[in-house]
Amino acid sequence: MIPRPPPRDGALGFLYLPPFRVQGISVAGEATSIQIPEMDVVFDMGACPRSALAAKYCAITHGHMDHIGGLAYWCSQRNFQGMGPGTIVCDPRIESDIRGMMDGFQNLERQKTPYEIKTLEEGEDLEIKNNIVLRRFPTEHTCPSTGYVILEKRTKLKEEFNGLPQEKLRELKQRGTEIVNHLEIPQIAFTGDTLPGAALLRDDVRKARIIITECTFFEPDHKSRAKVGMHMHVDDLAEWLRIAECEHMVVGHISRRTHLGVARKQLVKAAGAELAGKVFFLMDHRANRERYEVQEEEARRLEASQD
Repeated sequence: MIPRPPPRDGALGFLYLPPFRVQGISVAGEATSIQIPEMDVVFDMGACPRSALAAKYCAITHGHMDHIGGLAYWCSQRNFQGMGPGTIVCDPRIESDIRGMMDGFQNLERQKTPYEIKTLEEGEDLEIKNNIVLRRFPTEHTCPSTGYVILEKRTKLKEEFNGLPQEKLRELKQRGTEIVNHLEIPQIAFTGDTLPGAALLRDDVRKARIIITECTFFEPDHKSRAKVGMHMHVDDLAEWLRIAECEHMVVGHISRRTHLGVARKQLVKAAGAELAGKVFFLMDHRANRERYEVQEEEARRLEASQD
């Protein structure tokens, strides 16, 4: 009997949640790297999928190896591919550690890899696209950790000025009258690894259109393990779902010890079928592929009806 070849690397998880794609990998203890191509952002870089090179920003939640191990490679490959320096977004508490890691790689390679670091204080915004900002919020994990919200900033004419001609509106504005309301629309929240807590109750997190989070433990007798590791248990997820106002919740960081069928069953048991229906498991390749095929067919039918 000749030796068997090594197992293939798993496919990237992929979900199309209009108008956004959520793609990448997230397996507990191995690697998490989740990209939103429409926002030019990848969250964490435990491994560096080729598709992640297109992201201009890498927002790091914490320094565990399965969330940061591919960061230097991402910076290096962006440079090698002529894509310009990547911008690393992080908590100020880990900036010097990231620079130290990058310095170590540059010393080993005997060459300089260009990159930029942007630290965000709690609640601070970074504009990543026109009228789109990335905001940092605190989380609770076994090392300094943080989450991020992507918000769209809009202005809306105040009701009392509806129907006024443009000339009158310009005149009011020139006089210093505030004629618009400034709105913030949370589009995507990414928690990284965290205990349940106050951070998940923030309006800009629980009201985000899409919440991307972790749930590492599903077995009923693993609640204590979740607390020790400062991770989410399925019961925590179910409780959060009852107050979250998201359209969709994407769950990653499931351990390989947990079969996805068991995870789905435990989620339905804890949250009920209706709330569980809002949840997608990023690495559930079969279910996500079937869903995408339905989306493709619906798109074809719509296109055909418009011809």
